[in-house]
Amino acid sequence: MFPAAMTRIGRRRSLRAGAALVVVLGLLLWWLLPLGESAPSGTLSFSTGVRSGVYERYGERLKGALAKDLPDVSIQLQTSEGSQQNIARVATGKADFTIATTDAVATYLRDGKPGADRLRGCVRLYDDYIQLVVERSSEIRKVADLRGKKVAVGQPGSGVRLVADRLMTAAGLDPVNDVTAVPAGIDTMPELLEGGRLDAFFWSGGLPTTAVTDLSDRFPIRLVPLEDPLIKELQAAGGSTRYYRSAVMPADAYRNAQQGQAVPTVAVANVLVTTDRTDAAMTEAFTRTVIDSRDRIGREVHAAQLVDLRTAIYTDPLPLHEGAKRYYRSVKP
Repeated sequence: MFPAAMTRIGRRRSLRAGAALVVVLGLLLWWLLPLGESAPSGTLSFSTGVRSGVYERYGERLKGALAKDLPDVSIQLQTSEGSQQNIARVATGKADFTIATTDAVATYLRDGKPGADRLRGCVRLYDDYIQLVVERSSEIRKVADLRGKKVAVGQPGSGVRLVADRLMTAAGLDPVNDVTAVPAGIDTMPELLEGGRLDAFFWSGGLPTTAVTDLSDRFPIRLVPLEDPLIKELQAAGGSTRYYRSAVMPADAYRNAQQGQAVPTVAVANVLVTTDRTDAAMTEAFTRTVIDSRDRIGREVHAAQLVDLRTAIYTDPLPLHEGAKRYYRSVKP
């Protein structure tokens, strides 16, 4: 066969191979992007939490994971006071995604606040553990002992404030009149306790929370047990309090503070929240990254290791977003 003919045959084969590759890539994109949807692009805002808290640290690492998985999407992080402010922001369109505790979500829904009916869940994340921190030599042994004390209870828009007020009420205290409530966040609580300007502080966060660990490394602290009958009294209020449950902080959560002792407490789940305004393809991709980045983020934010695909779908009290449903269907065995 002449060289020219062989060259023409080679070109035809290359063209056929190229065409086949285009078809394969097209089918792959069609499978990954249902109904011919284009890859997600644009700008998203993510409301996190107070500086140095678990929400903020998790949000920062998630932003990095999203940058790799969704290169055409710009993620803007917003610090916040916590769960209550986070929910209000997303419900009213001031943020696209957030993390919030289920008790805060249920309270927002119960109160019928603006945009409540538009809220949707994406992922059940990790649990928050309620931590009541005091100086090791403190006389405070139970929540009722906070009477007459200076107590940091979280900022007004935080989930900490919600559960702290409920715990004190369950213990027979008036959160307004029986304690001197200090509206501080985890970014300032440790220094206030260390400096003698607080007798105790409440914190609700994943284990361990870096700010509490750092405090225990330089200052002698202790965790006050939260146990029955206090928890039963807390749950007896009904409604959104049904999202609280008994839990135990492992002895090694804060080694210096716990000195080898597990501490009974209250836990509440966190959920990743958006609204029905968010595009299904965007939500599906966002949900996928949250699950796929668990181990990577968990090396730096321990609580992230507890995200579990088997339980992630349970976002009660919120219905699943359609995009999140698509993701879970895609990974169903």
